[in-house]
Amino acid sequence: MKDADKTQFNLIIGAGSGIAGALITALASEEPDSGLLLVSRKPVDLPESASVPIHQFRCDYSEAGIAQLVQELSPWHGRIGLVVISTGILHTDTIKPEKRAEDLNMNNMLEVLRINTVIPTLFLMKLLPALRGEQPCRVFTLSARVGSIADNHKGGWTSYRASKAALNMVIKTAAVEYARRAPNVKLIAFHPGTVDTALSKPFQRSVPEGKLFKSDFVANRLLTIAADLPIDGDASYLDWAGKSIVW
Repeated sequence: MKDADKTQFNLIIGAGSGIAGALITALASEEPDSGLLLVSRKPVDLPESASVPIHQFRCDYSEAGIAQLVQELSPWHGRIGLVVISTGILHTDTIKPEKRAEDLNMNNMLEVLRINTVIPTLFLMKLLPALRGEQPCRVFTLSARVGSIADNHKGGWTSYRASKAALNMVIKTAAVEYARRAPNVKLIAFHPGTVDTALSKPFQRSVPEGKLFKSDFVANRLLTIAADLPIDGDASYLDWAGKSIVW
């Protein structure tokens, strides 16, 4: 399917994540004047019922790889209406959220910061030239409520909290520059809630009833918020319900 000049594209970064998969399914069947640009480490399965043009891109999430990706996206510069940066880490086989001071490990903390803060930062900064223009664009970066400094009353999870708090500062800082250089763009730090994916699996037993969300519910909430959110030259820190979170 060839791309029409008027086609608006949705850019999904971290297309292999659970939330991204639900977004792809929802967006793949939209009206024919939209399309999808998918970025991931390896190709992702596409919905069989897709009715929009879809282009997949491989990226290793290194600084050079992200710069190369932005070059590859040049045919779509100025035509992107939605960006979702859905990359992140909470735990691995060797990395666990810290419960006490003795659990802190420098290498683990640096890895969490690299994935949760540095990689999204590189995307936000290097995508700026690709997003500016007449096309209104909303950029959602997956943050978390535990990244709120003012809302931290329980402690723990030092590396994850720090990585998301730093990410929030990056989004606030980037919004200042975007307001000058790409005033058509709105930046959002988005807290999706606790989603039933591999990322939250070890911690789901402590989630209150009714607060463990399916990926398609969160995708629908994000798209609903995106449709109604004004572009005002400032960053927003919002939860899945569209309510503001204190920075």
